[in-house]
Amino acid sequence: MTAFAPDSLVLNRKLPLWYQVSQSLRASILGRTPDASLRLPTEEQLAAHYGVSVLTMRQALKELEEEGLISRHRRRGTFIEPGARRSTPRRLLGSIDAIVAQQSGERTTVLGHGPGAVPGELAEHFPDLTEIVAYRRLRRDGESGEPTNWAENAVRPELAAAIDPADLERWPMTKVLRDVVGVRISRITDTVEARLADPETAALLEVPLLSPILHYTGVTYDAEGRVVDVARIRYRGDRFSFTVTVEAQ
Repeated sequence: MTAFAPDSLVLNRKLPLWYQVSQSLRASILGRTPDASLRLPTEEQLAAHYGVSVLTMRQALKELEEEGLISRHRRRGTFIEPGARRSTPRRLLGSIDAIVAQQSGERTTVLGHGPGAVPGELAEHFPDLTEIVAYRRLRRDGESGEPTNWAENAVRPELAAAIDPADLERWPMTKVLRDVVGVRISRITDTVEARLADPETAALLEVPLLSPILHYTGVTYDAEGRVVDVARIRYRGDRFSFTVTVEAQ
């Protein structure tokens, strides 16, 4: 392969393969290091990397091309657009890589982290704990620098001990837990609701007090059914929309 090496992917046969591949490759593109090559491997190499057919790989690449993340040139190959960044709409089909992709590609600053009592509103998720480790992060648009969302994560202490906060400036918590800490994630439940910006959210996102925001809650479970992380993310209401697509089986 070229210098740009996409992340690995465990395929879920219940979801369209092209979609899973496109989500995984999108996350790799948006989370790439500044010195990574812009040239992608060939369709055949990518298909072998993901364990799918060339036809499936071609469909995944078409999806990314339509989003403006890549450009394809006859005889020259496929290249990442230098200014590639995620488009505003989110299409979620329920894969872990979709969650990773939706959180990738922005400039992230860790505002703080440390242990604390389990918040009352999260007690149902951590019935066996009295203390969690909280992480607070602010994300900005990679091009304009405008704040787009801020996130709070509540993580089990034994897992937090293996987390390097520097990794959270490059990758989403989901990816760090899965690929760095080694958590076997079984599922994530998502809830998105409309709320009004409280004073802290208004200040961080640079929006008027009580302006509309999208409030996302993601509860992550491991293979044993334990909650390992609860993410609460506040998105600027003027920057994002969420679309959920249900695929017939």
